[in-house]
Amino acid sequence: MKALLLVGLLIAPSASALAQTGAPAPATASSGLTLDSSIEALMASPGAKAVVLASLPDLEAAPGYDQFKAVSLRRLQPHSGGKITDEHLAAIEAGLKALPSQ
Repeated sequence: MKALLLVGLLIAPSASALAQTGAPAPATASSGLTLDSSIEALMASPGAKAVVLASLPDLEAAPGYDQFKAVSLRRLQPHSGGKITDEHLAAIEAGLKALPSQ
């Protein structure tokens, strides 16, 4: 839990710069939400939020959440100091793909 809370401290200064850069077009999940969707968009969908929080339960409580929520999980990962792993992203991606269409 403490480790994930450090994510906000590690990436907060660079989150706005990340949010301003373009991202490649993602493969779309049935829900329309992907790892390239903003964290804020994921958290606005009850199903996607449950998927994300199953892998990253302390994400919303992380320091700097308000600064990095506009960034996608895929873009945030390299700035997380290893707190968001490839395994986390794979589990979240699979969960998002399994969500019903919106």
